[in-house]
Amino acid sequence: MNFILFTGFRNRTGTVKLSLGLVLSGLLLLLGMVSAGIGWAGYKMGQQHAVAAAVVDPADLMLQAALADQRSTIAEAREQTQQHLDALALRLGQMQSHIMRLDALGERLTKVGMLDEDEFNFSAVPPIGGLDASNTSESLALDELLADLQRMSQIIDDREHKLNFMEELIMNRRLQQEIYPAGRPIKKGWISSHFGYRKDPFTGKKAFHHGVDFAGKKGSDVFSVAAGVVSKAGRQNGYGYLVEINHGNGYTTRYAHNGEILVKPGDRIAKAQVIAKMGSTGRSTGPHVHFEVLQNGKKVNPWKYLRKSAAKTANPKKRSG
Repeated sequence: MNFILFTGFRNRTGTVKLSLGLVLSGLLLLLGMVSAGIGWAGYKMGQQHAVAAAVVDPADLMLQAALADQRSTIAEAREQTQQHLDALALRLGQMQSHIMRLDALGERLTKVGMLDEDEFNFSAVPPIGGLDASNTSESLALDELLADLQRMSQIIDDREHKLNFMEELIMNRRLQQEIYPAGRPIKKGWISSHFGYRKDPFTGKKAFHHGVDFAGKKGSDVFSVAAGVVSKAGRQNGYGYLVEINHGNGYTTRYAHNGEILVKPGDRIAKAQVIAKMGSTGRSTGPHVHFEVLQNGKKVNPWKYLRKSAAKTANPKKRSG
């Protein structure tokens, strides 16, 4: 490849002959120099941008600090709210347990007190109502809600205590009714001899009769007039086959002249339980039950206990809610 060169020396021209490889090498050298210059310029510009980025506006720093404080406050409020919710859940669980106990206690009292189960239905929500006041109603604040829950918990505890005391009174009353002698020791029959002086059926002489005789059919059931524990069960002089029951509170009842005894000493007896079969054992003229009541070891007239039972049967009290 030839190049023509023009110079101002003696107005001459010349020709230079260069090879293609040499030309390409020169071009590559020139491109390398240009690339190095561009890289150096980019490096200097990057340094300038880094210096500019390192210089932050104080207002931006304040904004970033405020945002960090707000994030910390929100996290703390969220943690406190969760703690309040956990405390409320725990308190509500305790109140729910108390309410379940109250429901069970109320059901027992309804049955024991023979109340109307439809009226005192503890498994149903009480029916309530009222006018719509949504336009004037306000939501409760957290402290108001906590105060209401605390008052409700105190009321539940107070009601539970009172209902437990009421149950105890009712159960004691029922126990007294169960162990208090009342009623006839037979279902069918008649009184053949009263308490007090009478003519002795064997001697004809005046003698004191310490019980009431109930005549009936041989083999018919003899019932206990109250709950208690059998203290005697067997043959005894004059009484024939005798059953004696201790009812507590100083009361004892005796059932004599039985044909068969169905209990033994130490047995727990319920009110109106069959304890023997009517017979005519011992000093007896025919099938009957000699019924005695002892109070603190002294034989008393059974008539008042029989009469009290008859009055209850004739005038039953109506129970309602």
